[in-house]
Amino acid sequence: MSNLSCDDIRSLLRRAFEAQAVTVADWHRQEPAFSAETPEAADGEGFLDLLLRQHWCNFRLWHVEDRARRKDAGAELIADCKYAIDKLNQQRNDLIERLDLFLVQALMPLLPAQAEGARARFNTETIGVALDRGSILALKMYHMREQAERAGVTADFVAECSRKLAVLTEQRADLEQSVLDLVEDFAAGLKRPKVYYQFKMYNDPRLNPELYTRKAGA
Repeated sequence: MSNLSCDDIRSLLRRAFEAQAVTVADWHRQEPAFSAETPEAADGEGFLDLLLRQHWCNFRLWHVEDRARRKDAGAELIADCKYAIDKLNQQRNDLIERLDLFLVQALMPLLPAQAEGARARFNTETIGVALDRGSILALKMYHMREQAERAGVTADFVAECSRKLAVLTEQRADLEQSVLDLVEDFAAGLKRPKVYYQFKMYNDPRLNPELYTRKAGA
């Protein structure tokens, strides 16, 4: 991995938030073309590739979940959507962990030595999880803007959606600034970065009793 300064990491995270916002609109016009294999992130560009793959999982989840909520959806469609949602959620969480792994490895050389006997302080949320929230907020903002600009609806409906869009925009800006502040906290030695693993169980036939008991009884 190439050496990154604290400013480099902050700049990379700004680019990440911007890329999420831009690609939501782009992907509604044309789907992205990612390579079949997900390469290891060796530098900032590799990190952004991981970020966009993770964002693409959320993009697809949004639209699969919309299909599953159709009132005319039959059992087969709902089951197909559920399988797709489980698979995408697994990929989404795996990519969050890979984003965090890159960031922890990039940040470790920048951290001041911890005082002997001092207790390490950790954040309740990793930067990877915060980037996932930024992805979802970018999707919400895009679709809320669509509703605010929708034809054939009442002025009250437009006003309501416009107010919600303003709140979402503020929340995403706050989230981005909080992530940048957290990097400064790491560099100052106030907190320590760490990768937290989800260990999702539902897709693993060895861990989901509905899967391994049925297989044993087959």
